Amino acid sequence: MKYYLKVLKNYALFSGRARRSEYWYFVLFNIIFSIGIGIVCGLISIPELSYVYSIAVLIPGLAVGVRRMHDVGKSGWFLLIPFYNLILAVTEGEIGSNQYGPSPKEDTESTQTEVY
Repeated sequence: MKYYLKVLKNYALFSGRARRSEYWYFVLFNIIFSIGIGIVCGLISIPELSYVYSIAVLIPGLAVGVRRMHDVGKSGWFLLIPFYNLILAVTEGEIGSNQYGPSPKEDTESTQTEVY
């Protein structure tokens, strides 16, 4: 859930990089919320409300997709290539910095403490 909220906080941030977990947790929670909202809207006979949610998360979804492509060292335009963008989305990001910025993995690993 924290990754879903993180993506919403970075609403229109198309620069930088996004980890696989950030991208896929956003996709997972987006699907869950879409189904839930769709069911509720169907029960109350106002399907237009589900369209409002879809439009609201369109820009954050595109932004996290572009940042995910940046993490594997590709341009955000690779989102437009069917199937290949899925392969890139499941591929591990480049280690260290690349032309799109520092690795998001290094940020979280440096803040975690090891417990033995």
